[in-house]
Amino acid sequence: MSGATTTRHPAGRPILAIGRPGGAGHRPTPRRGRLQVAGLPWILPAVVLIVGLIYFSIGYTGYVATLDWNGFILSSPTHVGAANFTKMVGDSVFWNAIGHTAYFYVITFSVQTAIGFVFAAIMHSRVQLGAIYKVIVFVPTVLAPATMAPVFRQIFDVDGQFNWLLSHVGLDALTRPWLAEPSTAMAIVMAITVWQWTGLTFILFYAAMSQIDPEILEAARIDGAGSIRALWSIVWPMCRGTTSALAMLGLIGALKTFDIPYLVTKGGPNHGTEFLGTYIYQTMVQQKHFGYAAAISVALLVLAIGGGVLMSMRNRRAERR
Repeated sequence: MSGATTTRHPAGRPILAIGRPGGAGHRPTPRRGRLQVAGLPWILPAVVLIVGLIYFSIGYTGYVATLDWNGFILSSPTHVGAANFTKMVGDSVFWNAIGHTAYFYVITFSVQTAIGFVFAAIMHSRVQLGAIYKVIVFVPTVLAPATMAPVFRQIFDVDGQFNWLLSHVGLDALTRPWLAEPSTAMAIVMAITVWQWTGLTFILFYAAMSQIDPEILEAARIDGAGSIRALWSIVWPMCRGTTSALAMLGLIGALKTFDIPYLVTKGGPNHGTEFLGTYIYQTMVQQKHFGYAAAISVALLVLAIGGGVLMSMRNRRAERR
């Protein structure tokens, strides 16, 4: 038969094999043009969303950053060029917000990574009631900050439960207005963040540890490595990819931090817990300086893109080693 080859079944019946184009076993190749046209409706909503909404919003924010405008449609904005960016360079509150963001990122990421890794290791040691253990650790992650903030404000109030506990255990000297002092207010904001997001770190590390071949750990134990040595020398290096992903997520989360500091401390006292997100909100909504708030938003976008690019480059270099 032209265009095909035949083989013999053990019982003697011929079997038709795939041959040249036009043969019985040939499947027609669909045209690329048809695939592109057919797939266009599926990607069109994403294109409209990204180009028409996100990129347009970024461009419009950059335009508003060159205006002196209170945000009202009936008011006429004044074009001021780069005056808002010049003002931002000399704004001490803006630079303090960046410093708070960097400090917040380093502390929260380090603590969450350490606690989440330890919790995941404990979970892999076949702890009893493991399902309940997972739920207890992960529940804070799914709670809305708006529901948690009033609780923490009450706990750390001057007459709150934390000072009551300290006074009843004989530590009256440690009682203080925790949310009214900049140093302690920032510590409380970071503690709430760690409490909320350690569950996500725990789940990701637990998933990464589940991918490690048990034979590797068994070989380490045969060679005399204890649990701590195996965690530090084997498990931790093999979770490097998860740690890099958490570092990227932590950086993005620190730059866009808004809900917890605003709901708990409103950026105070005396801008002691001010972040870029809270400062943008206060400048735009409360002070009605839309142009200056847009300039800070542009700076936030530049910091996010720059930080993401630098961290990606660092991760690639680490993978090559």
